[in-house]
Amino acid sequence: MTAFNGLIVSLMAGLFLAFGYLGVPVAFALIAGVVIGTLFTPVSLPSIMTQLFNGIDTEALMAVPFFLLVGELMTSANVVVRIAHLSQALVGHMRGGLAQVVTVFSLFFAGMSGSSSADVAVLSRTMAKPMADEGYDPAFVAALIAAGATIANLIPPSIMAVVYGAIGNVSIAGLLIGGIVPGLMIGFGLMIYCYFFGPVGFRRPRSSFPQLTGAVKDAALPMVIPLILVGGMMTGWFTPTEAGVVAVAYILVVVIPSLNPAHLKRLPGDFAHAGLIYSLPLITIGAASAFGWMLAYLRGPIVVSGWISGFAGNDPAKIMFALVLLFTIVGDFIEPVPCIVIFMPIVVALTEAGNI
Repeated sequence: MTAFNGLIVSLMAGLFLAFGYLGVPVAFALIAGVVIGTLFTPVSLPSIMTQLFNGIDTEALMAVPFFLLVGELMTSANVVVRIAHLSQALVGHMRGGLAQVVTVFSLFFAGMSGSSSADVAVLSRTMAKPMADEGYDPAFVAALIAAGATIANLIPPSIMAVVYGAIGNVSIAGLLIGGIVPGLMIGFGLMIYCYFFGPVGFRRPRSSFPQLTGAVKDAALPMVIPLILVGGMMTGWFTPTEAGVVAVAYILVVVIPSLNPAHLKRLPGDFAHAGLIYSLPLITIGAASAFGWMLAYLRGPIVVSGWISGFAGNDPAKIMFALVLLFTIVGDFIEPVPCIVIFMPIVVALTEAGNI
């Protein structure tokens, strides 16, 4: 990589970060960086438009709108309240009662939405006020909800896993299955922290057997959704897209008519909102794809890979540590989806070198 190429890469990155700090949407900040790159290279704007389209022209990304629609329907129809009541019945009696409930709720809902943003919205709407009423520190509540929502990026149907698999040509089903154990570990880790170090909260009596069975019965229909998504993909019955379609059909035919039939007339609004939510990551994926393609043209990923390889060699532990450090820094400036698209070549090269 010549010094001139390095200067262009630095200019692209600097412009992107500057626009990001000014509040420009990520997709447009990325496109601005790419346009700057075309001014100093033989790359033409029409070829950039082709890359914008190629970034989203992937069949696997069809799973994302259905996963988003599952979370939207569950939230809008107010079915998630039943899951909150089940979480309360299971762990509400423990030390730090509502904090434990938030964590278990995060685990349950992560298996339905696949979106950390959806988890934050639902948890904030459902649990933030009850925790404030019990005297929990607002900072603790915000941190717990944010940490719990990250589980959705790991547990199926993780939208991040779908994006990674679609862009990197990696088995999406394998990624989703591989995220189950780390997601559960984060959930259990949060529960342990809340039990020993979190606020005590109100100590409630343990739910009686009739109360517990009643909560399980009330949440039975919604809890089938994770079984459809996770079980269908693990057994090979469904692809991720097919699992999302089946889950949406189950909600429309069984869950909503049984639990909240009055919500049926609001379904067009749910579909429209889910489509709007889907458009945001979609345009970002296209822009990040063009940005990453321009960086690859300028041989930027090779330099970054060389830096990391110089530190880590082929040691898997050092490579993983370097990647965690890289994404900890980069994640402060860039959202997850463009991170995946832009840094995919670096991750693939390093993981192959370390046989990870």
